[in-house]
Amino acid sequence: MSDPRFATPGRVVVKVGSSSLRTPTGDFDRALATSLVDQLASVRHGGVEVVLVSSGAVAAGLTPLGLARRPSDLPRLQAAASVGQGLLLHTYQEGFAARGLACGQLLLTPDDVIDRSRYLNARSTFDTLLALGAIPLVNENDTVATEELRFGDNDRLAALVASMLGAQLLVLLTDVEGLLDEQQQPVDRVDDIGSLPARHQRRPGSEVGSGGIASKLEATRIATFSAAHVVIAHARRSGVVQAVTQGERVGTWFPPSVRRPESRKLWIAFARTPRGAVTVDAGAVSAIVERGSSLLPVGVTATAGDFAPGDSVDVLGPDGTVVARGLSAYDRTTLDSIRGRSSADLSQERAPRPVIHRNQLVVL
Repeated sequence: MSDPRFATPGRVVVKVGSSSLRTPTGDFDRALATSLVDQLASVRHGGVEVVLVSSGAVAAGLTPLGLARRPSDLPRLQAAASVGQGLLLHTYQEGFAARGLACGQLLLTPDDVIDRSRYLNARSTFDTLLALGAIPLVNENDTVATEELRFGDNDRLAALVASMLGAQLLVLLTDVEGLLDEQQQPVDRVDDIGSLPARHQRRPGSEVGSGGIASKLEATRIATFSAAHVVIAHARRSGVVQAVTQGERVGTWFPPSVRRPESRKLWIAFARTPRGAVTVDAGAVSAIVERGSSLLPVGVTATAGDFAPGDSVDVLGPDGTVVARGLSAYDRTTLDSIRGRSSADLSQERAPRPVIHRNQLVVL
């Protein structure tokens, strides 16, 4: 083997998608699930902590319910997830048990990464399972929650879990060999996601899954910002998990950022879905990015969305580029009434506060 891309990680999160876990005839692919169990068990016995984020609950429930394809309505989606989740858990627990490993399930909703106390509790559960040598099996709680089925996917969930746990590697297993170029050949390495052609951002998911290459790139942004390596690779490639974990040139590799921000900054940046945006002038961009300053009302030129105090908002530069994300101290109506005004002017009416304090602000 040539020089590895990176050193063997101490902790890895592996995500497998619905389209990969479904056979051509529409059934749950137990053979692929068994292969993944073999590979993950081998990696774990080799001293690497492993977390499995598995899609497939909805896909696994389709055939037992007589459904030919993934439903578009929420009640049938949740019914399929309810039937399929038990099948997924049984398959993985049985497989890992045969290899001397326990498997514990964690069903997460957005509140588990948005609410700080629940976030910390979930992280503690993960750490305890891993310390005891178990394999955490993660999925969205599709049977009762609605938010994931409207906007979420397990790519983003896997990236948030990797960020939460400080994993050094996120492996996104899918039904292609990686990010493909115009000749449909896998790209070996991508250092700047922003430089990729727009066509990669628009690629839809399959009729079984909810993701696609665009969702994987968004997940990659989260994980690399969290200082994790990311590899997108084909789920059916022989020994893919071991190969990627050992740093072999398999799939498309996205190197991590140089420095991992503190956990709270990561939570602000990615756990909360932005409820709006504030556009700022060039002076405010410079103050935020170069000097680490808070965002003051005087630098805000426009607002968008329906946000309240404490909501996450994107901070846009004059050209519309997202330069930061943070928690707003104001609702939109109040901010519109004071934006563009200096602190000295505002002090005549009320005690001025930053729109976003620098401790609640993450430069992206």
